[in-house]
Amino acid sequence: MPLKGKIKFYNISIALKEKSKPKFLFTLRRSWSIINRMKGQIFKIHSDFYYVHTQNEVYECKIRDVLKKRKDSIVVGDFAELEQINENSKQAFISKVLPRESYIPRPKVANINQVIIVSAIKEPELDFEQLNRYLCFCEYYNLQPVLCFNKNDLEGEEEIIANIKRIYEPLNYTLLFTSALEGSGIEEFKNFLKGKITVLCGASGVGKSSLINAVCPDLNLKTKQVSEKTERGTHTTRHCEIITPEDDLKIVDTPGFSQLKFDFLMPAQVSTLFREISKIRTEYGVCKFSDCLHEQETGCKILEHFDMIDETRYQSYLQFVKEAKEYKKQVTYSGKKKETRSKIVHNREITKISTKKRQTSRRKSNQDIDKEIHE
Repeated sequence: MPLKGKIKFYNISIALKEKSKPKFLFTLRRSWSIINRMKGQIFKIHSDFYYVHTQNEVYECKIRDVLKKRKDSIVVGDFAELEQINENSKQAFISKVLPRESYIPRPKVANINQVIIVSAIKEPELDFEQLNRYLCFCEYYNLQPVLCFNKNDLEGEEEIIANIKRIYEPLNYTLLFTSALEGSGIEEFKNFLKGKITVLCGASGVGKSSLINAVCPDLNLKTKQVSEKTERGTHTTRHCEIITPEDDLKIVDTPGFSQLKFDFLMPAQVSTLFREISKIRTEYGVCKFSDCLHEQETGCKILEHFDMIDETRYQSYLQFVKEAKEYKKQVTYSGKKKETRSKIVHNREITKISTKKRQTSRRKSNQDIDKEIHE
């Protein structure tokens, strides 16, 4: 009897030790993981390396395999959680990408507050259709655009400037006229950058890098002249990068691009991206037909008040509608459904197994057996 009591006491003591040990280890691991985690913003992506700026340091990071399997889009401007941080080599792993406040696909940038569309008054020649593309993209992604017209120092620009003001001032777009060469308008340009994360977008050769150099001469970004043969700009910026010359200045320098197409929305949505069309609807009512595209339909309020729309803006609208019609045709006859790479199970997001690796269900196996027997 006493022996049993001793054995029972001994077993209880072991059990208590065994119960307390995992709790202690768990506490250690938990505190270590908290210490070894931090948040930061991705400011540059080069090859498979992601450069993240935290409060005090810059870390060179790789992404976890889970994020690779999901094929989540990770872009410049994303806020991320870091783990397994090596303070000596300043390296870490990105374990999670935090939700975005804003996003644009061209250029791929997240969590920006402002878009400054840079255009050249001359050299290269001002392309109103391309400018309207940028504006409509900003309207679609609910971003406030600022129109910056660079190379204000060239001769014979007075007529172009007057035309720009006639078209865009009534639409309440903010206009800036600068000259990176002479320094005019640079102080006003800098004031628009303060306290915001601003992305500069525009075609190659319009002077995006030159404007950044004018604001922050110490950066000395690479620039090139416009090609005399093609009268187009040449690429000097090769990737997106958030530049932080001062604490309250964050600028996203981007490569020049021009291939923006409205191949992701329906034709009826295009009119909502033009402020003057929305204004006509508000003041004079809607068109006779609900699916009116304002091309040549009867009872169209937009065509009745055509004098309120500039010709270049309307021609841009027709081109965008044409591109949207091609998208609608594609969706109608081929579809755009995509298989998701993750699913929610018990309020937790997990990565799906690929179709090739997925085990065949019992029901499908029985169906295959029956099919073989009957054949």
